[in-house]
Amino acid sequence: MADIPLVFTVILVYFSQMQGSSAVTPVFVQKGDDVILNLTEADDLENRAVFWNFTDKSSNEESVLVKWHPRTEPEVSPGYRGRIEFPVNRCCVKLKNLQETDNGVYTGRVMGSVGLISSTEYNVTVQDPVSPVKLTVDSVSSSSDSCNLTVTCSTQDSHISSTFTCNTKTCSQEGGERSEVTTSGASLRVYLVNDSITCNHSNQVSWTKNMTNIQDFCPCCADHNVNVAVSVSISFLFLIITAAAGFCYLLWRRKQKTESTEDAVYAVPEMEAVAQPLDPTSDSSSPPSAIYSLLEPHTGPTRPTEEAEIVYSTI
Repeated sequence: MADIPLVFTVILVYFSQMQGSSAVTPVFVQKGDDVILNLTEADDLENRAVFWNFTDKSSNEESVLVKWHPRTEPEVSPGYRGRIEFPVNRCCVKLKNLQETDNGVYTGRVMGSVGLISSTEYNVTVQDPVSPVKLTVDSVSSSSDSCNLTVTCSTQDSHISSTFTCNTKTCSQEGGERSEVTTSGASLRVYLVNDSITCNHSNQVSWTKNMTNIQDFCPCCADHNVNVAVSVSISFLFLIITAAAGFCYLLWRRKQKTESTEDAVYAVPEMEAVAQPLDPTSDSSSPPSAIYSLLEPHTGPTRPTEEAEIVYSTI
């Protein structure tokens, strides 16, 4: 009777392989780190069987990591006890402290009463962190208006060289960015960004770089950058002075208009009635005549106070 579960497991795994599998997801892990692998099908797993298998890349041999039948505890293979955890029940597995021997394809299968429900595959690659990189300046030849610089970017097992040319306007890399794949499978690159030469050594889990500034070796380029900075500063200062002068002129114009308005005098027509001496020959019944004039500032001699005067003004 003890052999029945084992036979059932082998039959289910064989049947699932016949059904095919989903696309393989690449996963890169730094040596010594952990990785969590999730199932694509996570519904009602308590009533379904879950299997995780491992296919070694070097030998192409497949082995069972864990078997988890419905309503039971997981059965972990002896070689993985203490290295496998289950953070969220049956939904995923956590592989701890991965080494180069753990490179391979990990397949998670969910089985139901009618066979395979889903299959999830991960192609796990364990990598060492990359080694430090060194950037060396091999030669420098310069004149008053140009400069040639040759550098070497190197690691423990690889190196590449590149030449950079600068003039008073710009710097360029002959042939563009240089790169190659090292013997360990990492990428080694040397490239130019603004006035900095960068040597980069990287893989999918780590990277390191070394940089040097062209201005430290090519004085012509440093002078050019200073001139550009000075030109930009002068242009910016000129714009500020122009804007300030325009603003002051607008304030002066507004002040002039305000003063002109305050000094203006507006004449208002007013009526002045002056008493006339009676003419004995005139008809006493006729009314006195009226004289209308504009009221202006007085400029003549002062009238005697005895002379009566009536002034009518209009407000």
